[in-house]
Amino acid sequence: MECEKRNFQVYRQGRTALDQFYMDEDYNVPDAKSDVKRVILSEGNVHIEDMSLAENYVRVQGNLKFRILYAADEEIQGLASMEGSLPFEEMVYMEEPPMENLFLKSAQADLAVSAVHSRKLNIHAVVELQISSEGREEMELTADAKGEETLYKKYRTEQILKLFAVRKDTCRIREEAQIGGMQESIGSLLWTDLGSRKLDTRVGMDELLLQGELLLFCFYESPEGKTDWIEQTLPYEGRMECPGAQDSMYHQIYPELKDVHIEARMDENGEMRLLGVEAVIEARIVLYEEEEMNLLEDLYSLKQVCAPRRRSVVPEQLLMQNHSKCKVTERLSLPEIQDDILQICHSGGRIQLENVSPQEEGLSIEGVLHVSFLYVKADDALPFDVWQGMVPFSYLLESNAASPDMESDLTCGVEQLAVGLLGNGEVEVKAVLAFNSFLRKPVPIENIEEVETRPEDLREIENRPGIIGYVIREGDELWDLAKRYHTTVEGIQQINGIEDSKVKPGEKLLIFKENMGIL
Repeated sequence: MECEKRNFQVYRQGRTALDQFYMDEDYNVPDAKSDVKRVILSEGNVHIEDMSLAENYVRVQGNLKFRILYAADEEIQGLASMEGSLPFEEMVYMEEPPMENLFLKSAQADLAVSAVHSRKLNIHAVVELQISSEGREEMELTADAKGEETLYKKYRTEQILKLFAVRKDTCRIREEAQIGGMQESIGSLLWTDLGSRKLDTRVGMDELLLQGELLLFCFYESPEGKTDWIEQTLPYEGRMECPGAQDSMYHQIYPELKDVHIEARMDENGEMRLLGVEAVIEARIVLYEEEEMNLLEDLYSLKQVCAPRRRSVVPEQLLMQNHSKCKVTERLSLPEIQDDILQICHSGGRIQLENVSPQEEGLSIEGVLHVSFLYVKADDALPFDVWQGMVPFSYLLESNAASPDMESDLTCGVEQLAVGLLGNGEVEVKAVLAFNSFLRKPVPIENIEEVETRPEDLREIENRPGIIGYVIREGDELWDLAKRYHTTVEGIQQINGIEDSKVKPGEKLLIFKENMGIL
């Protein structure tokens, strides 16, 4: 017997390995830099150079790149900045063998920098890595079967999520910001920060379209030594090539803002009042197609015995692709800085997810919003400082189609963040957190791989009763009754005067074995 097959690929993601390690290093201040009086602001980013398998471990090699803003010694006065990097190598244990490709899910560093003395810094960091793997599973489902004898077949319909492509691409961004007329011109840049917010992506023909905003902050000194800052939102658009993509497809994107370069430029009057911004959005993209498939569930013949050989397969079904937002508002009492703080210059935040679990109502998300802000304080010798803290949050991403066995791919980011002064040592944190989710669930199928046939046992057929009186039970279907009693659905309908194939519990039917006439 010939079976008609449907072949496709399913995206699989391995178990995520979580690893934390500490870095505690001394760093000598470069000769070209001023002596360090006090560290005001520090930031660390993890850059992975290579990941390779070593038995049950993944060897991760990379660098911790750090920046600091500091108060220079008393002779020079004012603020200065420096940056550097520390190499690392970490062995991450994988609980299960990884799939085809390793990938970095996230890498974060909590950095603390202190001055040992004016020419040496101590850099302490807690680095957290999340490493996973991904692959493609070739899958085959039987849609139909054909044979020499007449076959009576039962089908089921399933919405199947098929993998179209997994690819990496980049989108280069070049923008320019202009300083306001009331602000000082740029002498030297002390600190810059660039974040991507409100990223919206859409699949087009052979491409992925991107639209979002860059939030630019620049802290600088004028040629006369005055300190000033600028914060602007820069909208951007871009595209990434996705050959074969169609606008009806679904996608999940894992973006990262990299290779940021910010420089002061001259305007048309020859003054340094422009900021050139260059960055690259590097993304891992997974593209899916959804197809409604009619699958062969069972079959029989009145002329021969059909014995299907089955195998359990588990394709997936899309539950929801969703972009949702969570508002976080928190009042914080900061008595330690209430007498010093005059104005907040800039605030920043990042999300640390603690727990993501499926619930009956949707996806439960718990985490911490790390908040920091740079502020002006009432100290002429050192007029700037930084506060850092955490705000816990919980959010239910609602879904009517949620199930306990669903798989979730989740990316998140801070879309808006504002820290306002309330007086009496209190500040109010207002944030909008964005969650991009891709929810899917397994669809277990006992797939018919092949069908073996053999002749009917004539004696067994003769011994079967010719007429059966049957009372319909919950879950009964005419097709199953026809197969069980060696007849056809049409035969049962004709004898009982039924036009619809659906029956209700309690109905009474007469079932005649096929080729048996009414006496």
